[in-house]
Amino acid sequence: MKANASSSSQRAYWLKTLHEWHWVSSAICLVGMLLFAVTGFTLNHAGQIEAKPAVVLREATLPVPLLQGLQQAAASHKQAADAAQALPDDVQRWLRTELGADTRQRAVEWNDDEVYVAMPRPGGDAWVRVALSDGQAEHESTDRGWISYFNDLHKGRHAGLAWTWFIDIFAGACLVFCITGLFILQMHAGRRPMTWPMVGLGLLVPALLALLLVH
Repeated sequence: MKANASSSSQRAYWLKTLHEWHWVSSAICLVGMLLFAVTGFTLNHAGQIEAKPAVVLREATLPVPLLQGLQQAAASHKQAADAAQALPDDVQRWLRTELGADTRQRAVEWNDDEVYVAMPRPGGDAWVRVALSDGQAEHESTDRGWISYFNDLHKGRHAGLAWTWFIDIFAGACLVFCITGLFILQMHAGRRPMTWPMVGLGLLVPALLALLLVH
């Protein structure tokens, strides 16, 4: 009787612990799971969901003093072959003020006749080009809408380091949620005979689809 009582007490302890970890991880995952579930649907039907990109092109001419500084920076880059060299600070400020282009912490492509900065982002794209000969500057920005924005968040496309960390933490919480759920199923399986057939079905269906119908 003591052995049975001890076994029952241990079972109750582990069941309580698993439930606590399960509900905490589910609370952490809830909003993210909804986001990834909805965007999984929109990504799967991307061809049927029309997107009308809004493209804005702005042009301006870089003032001569700034152009001279940019030309000097280009010459310095060519000599030092410094791939990490950024645009001069005053040029970056001018681009933000005149064209609305934020080039901070962006990689710069230094060419013989121009500098080019790509600025991709979730749900859109942008770039800046400044001609080294006459200072002609162009900034094009493309917005593909909210659906594209959330789709790109789903894929982690151009979303930055913070979002990368979020996806990693979210994935870990999902693992905790699933693993604790599996152990809870195991502890209740004796009273619920359909538990393992349903779990097996959840494995068998995608496996068969992948083997037989995915090419």
